[in-house]
Amino acid sequence: MSSQFNYPATLSKQKEGGYVVQFPDFPEAITQGDSLEEALSEAVDCLEEAIANRIEMKLNIPAPSQLKRRQYNISLHTTFAAKTALYTTINRQYID
Repeated sequence: MSSQFNYPATLSKQKEGGYVVQFPDFPEAITQGDSLEEALSEAVDCLEEAIANRIEMKLNIPAPSQLKRRQYNISLHTTFAAKTALYTTINRQYID
């Protein structure tokens, strides 16, 4: 289940310092961090918030796109991945 919820993220180094994080599968999810480590940590929180918002709004959760060169793989925390899997399974039953 864990690889089902690994989403690619692009980190862009900023001239003024730090990194901006964006997700191709979630255009609404943008965050930043002063260091690479902080940006990656913030990325997990940002991704989970974007998914939680989509669940709240009863929207589709996209499957992760293919990881491209120079992208980072961001994984949901295990408990949140389980909740997301349950939501997508229930949501899929209503669509099929």
